[in-house]
Amino acid sequence: QVQLVESGGDLVQAGGSLRLSCAASRSIFSINAMGWYRQAPGGQRELVARITRGGSTNYADSVKGRFTISRDNAKNTVYLQMNSLKPEDTAVYYCNAVLFIGREVDDYWGQGTQVTVSS
Repeated sequence: QVQLVESGGDLVQAGGSLRLSCAASRSIFSINAMGWYRQAPGGQRELVARITRGGSTNYADSVKGRFTISRDNAKNTVYLQMNSLKPEDTAVYYCNAVLFIGREVDDYWGQGTQVTVSS
């Protein structure tokens, strides 16, 4: 199992920046993939960015060029640097970890952190 704790959400003006952090309770070397998802009011949870154990990354089209996912293996922490924020980025952001255990795929989620972008 893994516990995830997000931090860094805040209220920011459009055009501003925020960095979200996700601290894992175990070595992230052992986690197959970690990612950030978001859910706006009335909307579905959607993938924002993901990084695999091998370091490959992928991003939602809406955030490409503005957001960057990275990790600090020594701190067991994954980050989401968000620049040029827009009001449509307003959502609760959730950290996700995926573990492959044999043939099973286990998903773990943090509690979420609120990001609000004012226009």
